[in-house]
Amino acid sequence: MAEETKNQEVQANSESQKAAPSAQQVNPEQFLADFNWHNYQEGIDPVDDEKLEEFEKLVAENFVDTLDDEVVTGKVINITDRDAIIDINAKSEGVISLNEFRYNPELKVGDEVEVLIDVREDATGQLVLSHRKARVIMAWDRVNKAHDESLIVNGFVKCRTKGGMIVDVFGIEAFLPGSQIDVKPIRDYDAYVGKTMEFKVVKINHEFKNVVVSHKALIEADIEEQKKEIIGQLEKGQVLEGTVKNITSYGVFVDLGGVDGLVHITDLSWSRINHPNEIVELDQKLNVVILDFDEAKTRIQLGLKQLHKHPWEALDQDLKVGDKVKGKVVVIADYGAFIEVAEGVEGLIHVSEMSWSTHLRSAQDFVKVGDEVEAEILTLDRDDRKMSLGIKQLSQDPWTDITSKYPVGSKHTGIVRNFTNFGVFVELEEGIDGLIYISDLSWTKKIKHPSEFTNVGDKLEVVVLELDVEGRKLSLGHKQTESNPWDKYETEFAVGTTHTAEISELVDKGATIEFNEDITAFVPTRHLEKEDGKKLKAGESAEFQIIEFNKEFKRVVASHTAIHKEEEQQIVKQAVKKAASQSSEKTTIGDVNAELQALKDKMEGK
Repeated sequence: MAEETKNQEVQANSESQKAAPSAQQVNPEQFLADFNWHNYQEGIDPVDDEKLEEFEKLVAENFVDTLDDEVVTGKVINITDRDAIIDINAKSEGVISLNEFRYNPELKVGDEVEVLIDVREDATGQLVLSHRKARVIMAWDRVNKAHDESLIVNGFVKCRTKGGMIVDVFGIEAFLPGSQIDVKPIRDYDAYVGKTMEFKVVKINHEFKNVVVSHKALIEADIEEQKKEIIGQLEKGQVLEGTVKNITSYGVFVDLGGVDGLVHITDLSWSRINHPNEIVELDQKLNVVILDFDEAKTRIQLGLKQLHKHPWEALDQDLKVGDKVKGKVVVIADYGAFIEVAEGVEGLIHVSEMSWSTHLRSAQDFVKVGDEVEAEILTLDRDDRKMSLGIKQLSQDPWTDITSKYPVGSKHTGIVRNFTNFGVFVELEEGIDGLIYISDLSWTKKIKHPSEFTNVGDKLEVVVLELDVEGRKLSLGHKQTESNPWDKYETEFAVGTTHTAEISELVDKGATIEFNEDITAFVPTRHLEKEDGKKLKAGESAEFQIIEFNKEFKRVVASHTAIHKEEEQQIVKQAVKKAASQSSEKTTIGDVNAELQALKDKMEGK
């Protein structure tokens, strides 16, 4: 009976146990925390097989497998001066150096952090965890996911770098190019440092672990739609208010409220400008008129000067040819200068209208950009919007009293301005030029080109030879300023006169000799023969007889042979004369022959 009662109690207990959950079933985490590991390992507290299986099942369900290199989430359960103690539901807590949480100085007990098991068990049996490595692994997973799925991520702009900015995205340093910060040009990069912004991951280089992000990409799609919507409402001639967004050398970009338009430099002002910044400045608000637009390419052409009346239409209607105007030199070309006489109204002063001089020069010799000048209106065409001006008309034409200032025969001093093959142009005063023909440069020198005689800029004495008032031509001479030495040479070197000189040079068909600095004579080859039958050589001195003298062509011809040939002829004449005189004294023919033989022997040098 007692035994049956006992069996019933055991069966009741067993059923009650089956009906009532155990402590480990009610709170497995508390059961595992209270479990005496030491007693179990030492065998002090024996555990039956059923409980051991249940225990191992609970461990597998609740404890982290420390053999896997996976990132797990842990909870901060304690913070010391150097470390943070992290519970990852392993057999023991893990330790992480506080240096890995420098980015998060607000770390506190109870915070959940991502960790990676760095060392499974150190000398004290504790797990060594790494939050930094876990962040890197998770960051790359998140970055790759953001790139693959085109997700928007938050990033912290850390600092500037060459060409852009460095952005912290999930703990990874990504590069933000300057061109990808915004759709408009950025002038102050430092204004973005320290800001948290939204980005799109646009490029990942897995080999070099590089990440490129863009803020511009987030708004471009919206802007394109906005552009199409705005352009669809535009009309030519419409006036809109905009903000100067960017200034370039060729024009100004204006933000019209989500869409940009270009004002070309030629459409900024009716006046000439060198750079758009002379008219506008960055961030300036201004009104512009729509000149044209392209819906397909979303391009808008704007104008600023078109808001004002064309200056030619506003030009004084009383202005006429002959009136004097003042203006500023705005452009200089080789052929003339453009003068702005009113805003947007220009006139051309051709270089020929800058001076009465017929010797044309560059316009830069008379004016320079920025000069204020006065000029006379020569032509005025309002329909074609053209005006020609002149400066020289403000002074008297120097040819007006030319006959009294420069009569024929008068002497003057001029400046050599330029050369031609046939002469030299000499300026007597501004607007008065004269020509010296090459033949009127020197009485004695044979000049092939004027540059052999003078240089540009030299002062030269001249005599007025001819004056053509209607043709505005002046003929000058330089050699006429002194007497012609050939008048004297005509007597001194008359035909038949004898002079001593040295052979200067042997030339074709003869030789040249110099009697003085003006006269160089030519000696034909047959006239170089000496008395002994040999020829004179270069450098050899001898007597020469002038056999030709032409003052007009400055030609002198001399002969050495004529000297001794003349002696022979004189001897023959004397012998004949003597024979004739002695014939009356019965001189025989033999005597005469004897005289002639003696003469012949003398001539032959015997």
